[in-house]
Amino acid sequence: MTTAELFTSLGLSQEQPGGCFSSTAWTSAAGAGFVESRNPSNGAVLGRVCACSDADYTILVDGVCQRQLSWRQVPAPKRGEVIRLIGQALREHKDALGTLVSLEVGKIKAEGDGEVQEMIDMADFAVGLSRMLYGQTMQSERPRHRMYEQWHPLGVVGVITAFNFPVAVWAWNAFIAAVAGNTVLWKPSPKAPLCALAVHHLCNRVLDDAGHPGVFALLITDRNALADRMVRDERLPLISFTGSVPVGRHVAEVVGHRLGRSLLELSGNNAVIVDETADLELATRAIVFGAVGTAGQRCTSTRRVIVHESQYEQLVSRLRFAYAQVTIGDPLMPDVLMGPLIDGHAVARYQAALDAVIQAGGEILYGGHVLPGPGHFVQPTIVRAQHDWDIVQQETFAPILYVMTFQTLDEAIHMQNAVPQGLSSALFTQHLRQSETFLSAMGSDCGIANINIGTSGAEIGGAFGGEKATGGGREAGSDAWKAYMRRQTTTINWGTELPLAQGVRFGRAEGGDDGAIH
Repeated sequence: MTTAELFTSLGLSQEQPGGCFSSTAWTSAAGAGFVESRNPSNGAVLGRVCACSDADYTILVDGVCQRQLSWRQVPAPKRGEVIRLIGQALREHKDALGTLVSLEVGKIKAEGDGEVQEMIDMADFAVGLSRMLYGQTMQSERPRHRMYEQWHPLGVVGVITAFNFPVAVWAWNAFIAAVAGNTVLWKPSPKAPLCALAVHHLCNRVLDDAGHPGVFALLITDRNALADRMVRDERLPLISFTGSVPVGRHVAEVVGHRLGRSLLELSGNNAVIVDETADLELATRAIVFGAVGTAGQRCTSTRRVIVHESQYEQLVSRLRFAYAQVTIGDPLMPDVLMGPLIDGHAVARYQAALDAVIQAGGEILYGGHVLPGPGHFVQPTIVRAQHDWDIVQQETFAPILYVMTFQTLDEAIHMQNAVPQGLSSALFTQHLRQSETFLSAMGSDCGIANINIGTSGAEIGGAFGGEKATGGGREAGSDAWKAYMRRQTTTINWGTELPLAQGVRFGRAEGGDDGAIH
């Protein structure tokens, strides 16, 4: 399929507006400039998008606010049916949309398709959830009273996503937010505008056919001021942000100041601990995918390996051999396992990190070079390092793996936890006590803790997110839906008296001492 044929199948053109409220409400005022989409494999311009202006923003937010008033009245199972239809449309366009993900952000085709499958899985999950937005019934201490809790929509949910998962992270948020009765305003990364546009074209067709246009709106901009306006907008009670820690801190401060909610998915500095009993073949496979997949540009990418000193030589030998088998190149080629970094800035950060490693006294065990030619290609790299070096304490969004040794599990857990981030973690062991220690309160301090699987590739059924500088947010499965709704506790008095809680008496009782108001 040519790029032109791909664009046609997804409703895209070489130049198009970047603001969308529904299929008949695309908007982009003059003077806001263009956002260019470039293929990171060769630098070619894929398309241009008219950036949104402040006037566009007003139109979009007014539209989704108005639409939410009717959408919240649709029964949740009916809202789920709309998401089911979107999931079906994604199935039909999986190959094309997966190819676009590879073209625009450089993921290999298998990962591009996998990201669309994640959207499909999320749609399926949300459909089931639409019939399970349960509240609890509590026992009232007052006679002839019934007490329970119920959950209502929040309103309009703002979703700000990063380039590395240009469609899946939106689906995590948007599909659950929608079945919860909210409308959604999405600001995607300006590095991946075409993926967002393709998703919106697809959703618009389904929403129009279902009679519910305007549930999802799209805001494409590369202006920080306009993104900040979105974060400050009190009409958006929840902002879900995926990105860097510095920007996440700003989002949390601004949203907190207006007493809104923020759902933050920030950086990860994820470690795999390999103990003296570990299955090294299993560990090697997991580490290579975790460190090399998406060219190290996942928040769950494996950044650090903490290996028992008795296993160090053998594990490093295995990793070197495996890294030598990794084919780097055009991510749409079937034999390629690693595509490019997203842009030249990412390549510069890769080089700067390796310079810092050398200055600190580290040893490059494999790789360490920027590859020549068009595109933003680098070698996956293995480095012997120390856990307390400044560069190891940071998240570098690149395929750099820091390897260090330990003697006792307590030491390894301390090294793993002694970083600001707390997203994903893993222990490879065949020792029951070691695994249970790692999973206990004195073990991993991360939001995700795995045994004998890697740090990357979480399933949508579990709540996804991390602690500390990772932001504390939770998306996708389990009870993450509660972040998109407001809880209401309700008490119904079906008696003829008015007893107060805690036995409080107010006024003078007549003919008895039952604590009632007379």
